[in-house]
Amino acid sequence: MELPTIRVIGYPVTALPFSEQIETIASWAKDRLSKVVCVANVHMLMESRWHLELGSVLQKADIVAPDGMPLVWMLRSMGAREQDRVAGLDILTGVCALAQSRNIRIYFLGSQEEVLDRMKTRLMQEFPQLDIADMEPLPFMSLTSPEDTSFEDEGLIERINASGAGIVLVALGCPKQEYWMAKHRNKIQAVMIGLGAAFSVYAGIHKRAPHWAREAGLEWLYRLLQEPHRLWRRYAITIPPFIYLAIQQVFKEQWFRADKQCPLQMHSTQVNLEPLEKLP
Repeated sequence: MELPTIRVIGYPVTALPFSEQIETIASWAKDRLSKVVCVANVHMLMESRWHLELGSVLQKADIVAPDGMPLVWMLRSMGAREQDRVAGLDILTGVCALAQSRNIRIYFLGSQEEVLDRMKTRLMQEFPQLDIADMEPLPFMSLTSPEDTSFEDEGLIERINASGAGIVLVALGCPKQEYWMAKHRNKIQAVMIGLGAAFSVYAGIHKRAPHWAREAGLEWLYRLLQEPHRLWRRYAITIPPFIYLAIQQVFKEQWFRADKQCPLQMHSTQVNLEPLEKLP
């Protein structure tokens, strides 16, 4: 069954509350279905407009989770009134909690040894019954599209499938992790979820923005203050055009709704007047 989606600046975003998205992932994982879950924010949507290969991955993804309040606000404005944020770090802890209770194995892939070691220590404290299939860093890759054959990993595919993992959490950064997941669709029999920086935040290497900042849509500013040299250009390039496209879409949506209502109002007036025209 296809999940409900709403297009945000041209790309489908899954319009389901956090709890339902996590439940769907757990259901797929229990059956070891090969699925791709992209955790999308403003940066990913804008990069998709500029790079057709990434845009194609989002179009074909099984879930495109709204990570970031701007996407949540867009979904709410277009009818998904109960939509909440489906953030990468919350997905990580959410799937671990369900996996622990439903005997689903999780494979952690990407990042560095230090990060994975620190993650494992915390995971064992918070989810002592979690069945970790393996935790494996990946060497540097220069994937430029899902069709890129410069990185062949038949051994890795065999290890993941043999491990019995139902979920593979991937941390390679955008867009490499999205290309990697698309490249391994139907090869890896598990739900693949691209989590980007969630590994390092969970490991305690980077701090997460406070709740009020996340709800106000200011997490980008908090992250910028932590890593200004890496992130200033990204935000300068992606945020202004996203705001322009989002406002344009909302206005078009409102105009379209008003335009659809207009003929109904005119028809109603004509019906009310018709008996008067028949009077002698």
